[in-house]
Amino acid sequence: MAIQIKTLEQLKVMRRAGLVVAEIHQAIRAAIKPGMTTSALDAVAAACIKRNGATPNFLNYHGFPATICVSVNEEIVHGIPGDRLINDGDLVSIDCGAIIDGWHGDAAFSVGVGNVDAQDQKLMDVCEESMWRGIAAGKLGARLTDISAAIENYIDSQGKYGILQEYGGHGIGTEMHQEPHVLNFGKGGNGPELIVGMALAIEPMITRGTHKTKVLGDDWTVVSQDKSRGAHFEHSFALLPDGKPFVLTAADGGRAKLASLGVVVSDLLS
Repeated sequence: MAIQIKTLEQLKVMRRAGLVVAEIHQAIRAAIKPGMTTSALDAVAAACIKRNGATPNFLNYHGFPATICVSVNEEIVHGIPGDRLINDGDLVSIDCGAIIDGWHGDAAFSVGVGNVDAQDQKLMDVCEESMWRGIAAGKLGARLTDISAAIENYIDSQGKYGILQEYGGHGIGTEMHQEPHVLNFGKGGNGPELIVGMALAIEPMITRGTHKTKVLGDDWTVVSQDKSRGAHFEHSFALLPDGKPFVLTAADGGRAKLASLGVVVSDLLS
């Protein structure tokens, strides 16, 4: 399948969807606390989506039964919200998306609740920074696996972490998951050239132990085989007609973080 190339007008709609996702993230960060159920976080997201006149893109996606994915501790991705209580010291990963006028936004983050173990915090920090390194590598004219290599190289420089092999980033647009698949590891210089109009969701997933995973009996929740804790971060970005990137799901378009990595963000969606 060909990679979908977007016009500036289409990316403007994706930005609207991305801002809804950014608002969901902010609302969940403000709400999450020990003693909450994971389904209570799902309700926060559902209310935010409804308030903005958007549609959830996870609900009923291949039968997924909730608005967002909530994964706790050794659960890394695709956790189904329910009656599980969030405890002090838990590491919680939230993945969510929204649709505006047929165009998708998708982003994820991990957060420690209450008193967080220092190594869990480092796990999250490394995962988040690797995502930004990947986005920074996604320059006009680069190759797709330049993103993959930037993510892996940073993670490996920070310690011994398991980088999930079966799951990665993806193209995004009129569907949540499109070509190309974006690995979080590999040698740079391969894959399609990055051109204006591409939109990619960059999402590293790592554990404090092995990269090996299994899917639980609910056919959704992905856990580490060795029960080590995991982290998951994701942002969707696009290459604009001025040749510069813009992070569609970040409130500031990624401006502050990418500036610290020497990358100037486009003003075309500001």
